[in-house]
Amino acid sequence: MMFVWGAGGLVMMLMMLIFWGLVIAGLVVGLRWLIGQGRPAGRDEALEILHQRYARGEIDKQEFDARKSDLGH
Repeated sequence: MMFVWGAGGLVMMLMMLIFWGLVIAGLVVGLRWLIGQGRPAGRDEALEILHQRYARGEIDKQEFDARKSDLGH
């Protein structure tokens, strides 16, 4: 059957595979982007825990500042 189509038929099949591959990749990227829209911006959980521990009185100001600087904030 390939011999009947010749080189042009092979090129057309290759182009069709590339086209559908790009369509599927575009759909995947688009869906991932849409799903990511509902998420809040990246938050720093370690800093939140540190603030909570300080608010509860588990650590003092010096330890809070030292750990905060260790986190790079």
